[in-house]
Amino acid sequence: MTGRNTEYGLSPEARSWLAMLASRPESPSPEPDDIETWRAVVAAGSVPEYADAIALATTGAVDTGVAVAVDAVELADTRVHVGTPEGLAPDDRRVLLSIHGGAFVLGGGAATRAATRFVAGAYGVTVWSVDYRMPPDHPYPAALDDCLDAYRTLLKSHDPASIAISGLSAGGNLTAALLLRLQEERLPMPCAAVLNSPSVDLTLSGDTIVTNGSDDPGGLLNNVRLYAGDHDLMDPCLSPLFGRIGADWPPTILFSGTSDYLLSDTVRMHRKLLAAGVRAQLHVFEGAPHGMFAGTAPEDRRLVAQARQFLEAAWKGGATA
Repeated sequence: MTGRNTEYGLSPEARSWLAMLASRPESPSPEPDDIETWRAVVAAGSVPEYADAIALATTGAVDTGVAVAVDAVELADTRVHVGTPEGLAPDDRRVLLSIHGGAFVLGGGAATRAATRFVAGAYGVTVWSVDYRMPPDHPYPAALDDCLDAYRTLLKSHDPASIAISGLSAGGNLTAALLLRLQEERLPMPCAAVLNSPSVDLTLSGDTIVTNGSDDPGGLLNNVRLYAGDHDLMDPCLSPLFGRIGADWPPTILFSGTSDYLLSDTVRMHRKLLAAGVRAQLHVFEGAPHGMFAGTAPEDRRLVAQARQFLEAAWKGGATA
């Protein structure tokens, strides 16, 4: 059909991505006690040759081609990669704390460093990307502790009004859980948050886990159990959907897609934030699966543009603090 208006439909690039996903064979997750196989999974997700592809898939960023200088900050138990895009004004104090996704086991090492380049280039600000520890060797709460350490370190040099936080999938889980920890420890909140298809209910009770996923979410449950261990999955720091949202929770923008198996998580988190009086936006993209289209489609660029507009509005007035 020619002349069809595709502005609100799927782009050709998005359709190609969906066709690729449909043809890809399923690869079930190992059992939680298969430690050596999980170590191999983590190692495969950290190799340099796949770093760029994994970085885009686990952050929701896009490749803008902007040159970014990347340095590192060593923390007690992990490392943060710090990206500064070319042309950034020396007095621009805005910083985005980026927490990668990857089902708690992918996106570390070289992929985190690559993610720093893509996210800083896409958002035009300094980015701190947390290369948090992952299971099987470092289960919960190691990753969350590392994110908290990174945020505490940022507070030593930055006004919280200049800090925003973002995360995709497992990174969205850690972003929301980090905000709950900041509430609990009475630390100043950032100025805004981006929750991109956040995994906020590790009990896997959301409707779209089945309707947009599989009749057998056992593979997801294996990842959850590997990360959570014997901890109660209702613990808000594991499932932030069940946490208490305080009055100081920052303005939040949430993203998902109509084919995303975490659409229910995203929608329910949005409803919870609204009920708590938080200024929150929800954007759902037609046909988009979990993680959108890994930076390959115009839809990914539209998501980044909307998130960037939201963050720039939140940063306004605190950018040089």
